[in-house]
Amino acid sequence: MAGRSSPVLALAPRYYTDADIFLQEKEKIFFRTWQIAGHVSQVGNPGDYFTFHICDQSLFVMRGMDSQLRAFYNVCKHRAHELLTDQGNTSRIVCPYHAWTYETNGRLQRAPNSENVPGFDPSTICLSDVRLEVFCGYIFVNLDPDAKPMGELFPGVEAEIREFVPAIDDLKLAHAYSAEEKANWKIAVENYNECYHCRVVHKAFTSGVVAGESFDIVPDGYCLRHTARAAQKSAYGYDQGQVDHAQDYKSWFLWPTFSIQVYPGSIVNTYRWWTNSVSRSVIYRQWWLPNGEVTEEQMKVIELDRTQTFAEDLSIIKSVQCGLASRGYNPGPLIIDPAGGVNNELSVSALHNLVVEALGEE
Repeated sequence: MAGRSSPVLALAPRYYTDADIFLQEKEKIFFRTWQIAGHVSQVGNPGDYFTFHICDQSLFVMRGMDSQLRAFYNVCKHRAHELLTDQGNTSRIVCPYHAWTYETNGRLQRAPNSENVPGFDPSTICLSDVRLEVFCGYIFVNLDPDAKPMGELFPGVEAEIREFVPAIDDLKLAHAYSAEEKANWKIAVENYNECYHCRVVHKAFTSGVVAGESFDIVPDGYCLRHTARAAQKSAYGYDQGQVDHAQDYKSWFLWPTFSIQVYPGSIVNTYRWWTNSVSRSVIYRQWWLPNGEVTEEQMKVIELDRTQTFAEDLSIIKSVQCGLASRGYNPGPLIIDPAGGVNNELSVSALHNLVVEALGEE
């Protein structure tokens, strides 16, 4: 920020309210970045699958009968019927429309009466696959075949997470909830990635989970690292004194819509934001614990997060979306302190730069 003569301004309201910008974001952000699909525990056996969406694109992940993980567009190559719903297990993929049948590696096995069609060669037909990577047990996909691998986009992050949570591969989903956010996805992501508001809004979090004054967020390319010291006394009802080396709070936000967060005591939780509208998004909150089992103390953490911090953020972002439509609003200056610290919006500026860069704007 050296040499800057005026403050950095927030993004213009049109970035949050213009449907045409959202259409650009679908193509230039969501369809070109690594998006969370699920977790390896959902597809532990050959034939296991689950479906999911990236914006309006229906996809599925399947562990093939050869034990390989693959991701495909969830659409039949015949006349476009969706192939699978929800989750389950199958040794072959049968289209519900005309019974075209595919192997679990995506190859067409048979199409009724195709043997009487001159030149029809099933071996030339295969479901459209998408790139897939496993990152700390989480399954990510990218619709861009030329995208850089996650290790290159987020250098060192997987190793950092594994060092902080050595047992991360043994974790399973223990609890989950979700909520519709009546706001543009960027408002939710920006709110998560700044704690300038925390001492005003999240008093339970900044007194019972972390020491609020210690919170810091450092942007590093496509990753934003959150750190804080554990609170000395927990209002969240669990004994931090039992935590080895008084483990603190850390979070890694992976652009554009996923975060792995670790509460004191190695309580791993994730955020995933999903959207298919300029003014609506959905937040998925999941908690990952050994063997998928929640202790009584951990459930206190989860419930207080849901009823306080989680609920408080839902109210904030709804209000911001409403305010962006106000004729009385012009983008205000961001609080960017080069020294870092909790009273800082350097991370918001970094997110704005990533949006503008992705859209190809100055």
